Amino acid sequence: MSSLTRLVAIVGPTASGKSSLAFRLGQRFQGEILSADSMQVYRKMDIGTAKPSGEERKLVPHHLIDILEPDQEYSAALFRDQADSIILSLQERRVPIFVAGGTGLYLKALTRGLFRGPGADLELRRRLKERAEREGSRALHRELALLDPEAASRIHPGDLLRIIRALEVQAQAHKPISDFQRDHAFQERPYAVLKIGLFPQRENLYRRIEERVEQMIAGGWIEEVRMLLNSGYSRNLKSMSSIGYRHLAGFLQGETDLSETIAAIKRDTRRYAKRQMTWFRADKEIHWVDPNGQNESGLETLVKNFLDGTPAKT
Repeated sequence: MSSLTRLVAIVGPTASGKSSLAFRLGQRFQGEILSADSMQVYRKMDIGTAKPSGEERKLVPHHLIDILEPDQEYSAALFRDQADSIILSLQERRVPIFVAGGTGLYLKALTRGLFRGPGADLELRRRLKERAEREGSRALHRELALLDPEAASRIHPGDLLRIIRALEVQAQAHKPISDFQRDHAFQERPYAVLKIGLFPQRENLYRRIEERVEQMIAGGWIEEVRMLLNSGYSRNLKSMSSIGYRHLAGFLQGETDLSETIAAIKRDTRRYAKRQMTWFRADKEIHWVDPNGQNESGLETLVKNFLDGTPAKT
């Protein structure tokens, strides 16, 4: 039996039910949950990030939620360093560990490692951010496509943080970030991991997305964004540029009407879910289940056997 610390990772597209499943498994096995969500790290951004409720967090402890202000930066490297420390503490207490989230890069960094490239160049980052504010992130993405087409093909034009990091590595090392990634090849295996992927039927997923957006609006999402803007948080921040927050900021500043805004949030969330599924489908280690058709007792048996170190049946 492997001596590596065991992690159960719950992955899948937004609105597929990852947090709910992780919560139920956390209760069942008296475990704790490590959030692998790039937005739930931010305080004051509760409704639009679909954070677990305070009651759920009392019943099952969650980690890496509400650890930053909206104007602070975060990265996969920081996530991995903090997650490693938390996992070590939980392992010492023999607490089952469930990782839940839809940020695929975070899960990959945790379970496969990250290359250690050149350090941060704060002045270069500042100049690139200022340029992005003037010209938009897509202008930087076009530049990256010329310098490193492979990296650009994997980074969304709106993912400013990763675009800047790729340009930063290129400028400092005179070598594309894709070369570093290829050399590293995500070959580290620090943990034994059971990956459970939630794969709803597309029509069910899209219905859930639309219902959740409506619930978030009814639950005060507009007021949450208004509070953030009134508190001085720029809509150009990475956190405020995420789906929903940027749309509602535009609505509050008179750029769109409400029905148009809600339709755009639903559309862009569906597109994001599609990108997430493309990412996760490339991982052949994921055990896929349909959240609407899965026998949960069978899933619990799978998790129990893994945590106990029982070899999986073939």
